[in-house]
Amino acid sequence: MTLLVDIKAQLGAFSLDVQFAAPSGVTALFGPSGCGKSSVINAIAGLIRPDQGQIISASRPLFDAAARVNLPPHRRRMGVIFQDTRLFPHLSVQQNLTYGCWFAGKLRKGPSLQDVTDLLGISHLLHRRPASLSGGEAARVAIGRALLSAPDMILADEPLAALDEARRAEILPYFIALRDAALVPMIYVSHSVAEVAGLATTVVAMGDGRVIAIGSVDDIFGRSDVMGANAITLLPARIVGHHSDGLSELATEAGQIFVPQMSADIGTSHMLRINSGDVILARSEPNTSALNILRGEICSVGAQRGGAVMIDLRAGNATIRARITQRSCASMGLDIGQTCFAIVKSLSLARGEDR
Repeated sequence: MTLLVDIKAQLGAFSLDVQFAAPSGVTALFGPSGCGKSSVINAIAGLIRPDQGQIISASRPLFDAAARVNLPPHRRRMGVIFQDTRLFPHLSVQQNLTYGCWFAGKLRKGPSLQDVTDLLGISHLLHRRPASLSGGEAARVAIGRALLSAPDMILADEPLAALDEARRAEILPYFIALRDAALVPMIYVSHSVAEVAGLATTVVAMGDGRVIAIGSVDDIFGRSDVMGANAITLLPARIVGHHSDGLSELATEAGQIFVPQMSADIGTSHMLRINSGDVILARSEPNTSALNILRGEICSVGAQRGGAVMIDLRAGNATIRARITQRSCASMGLDIGQTCFAIVKSLSLARGEDR
């Protein structure tokens, strides 16, 4: 199923002018706070009315200004998950969940109550009230209620923003499980690199009420016009060893990488995020204390504002991005096709896990 959004709206002093297509999978609306992400979600859900344009879900018009179509929220078949969960405090967990079933109507199709409670690990919570739930438990119930309304699409508006780091780490795998089960496509709003990197199949980058770029996670997070000085490399990795000197060894498509010891088991997959500003380049293999030295070939050299240059280095089957000064680039004579070495400190990778 594809969702097409092409809308314009004047919301007080804020102007929204957004066009994108969201295919099956998870489409993340990504950008800084105040850029219009939640306004887009509210327009899709029918909570605000755009001034112009269309919103079409699987060839079904939800909003069409020219044709004067504006379906009310309850007819749009969208399951909405908010930051604050909005569970009914006077109902049990089971009653909150079955309210979603009731909302779907008699012709409801989709996963059963048991399917959803098993997927989200909330079967043991069914007789409790929301006030007795932890933040992570309440978030899982809110996901379940949205699923049980048999929606055409899930709209998740920064659902983890109100949770602390530990609870976010607890809940994100459930969104990933939902994505992998392919039960329903999702629009996911976030300004968190970690959330989007771990979950999204398509990223719509926004800024000041506009779409800046659309692409894969790796494409968007590596673009300096989207991320500026914070452009990153996302590098899939697998833990292959834990060493007695306090380091974990990871296998990646760019080569072997060491990081401060991780708590995950050997064989666990992990996504490394390498800040482009944490990468040092050398023309010859250096004799240095750095453990992570990746050999590659320069495949792109792009000037940036502020006297910086973004270098893309093809190392193995991966691309490593380095942001260096124009002066360093010129003095080293860096150019496309040259062999180069990317040096990444292990401690910078440790910090990258939390960014």
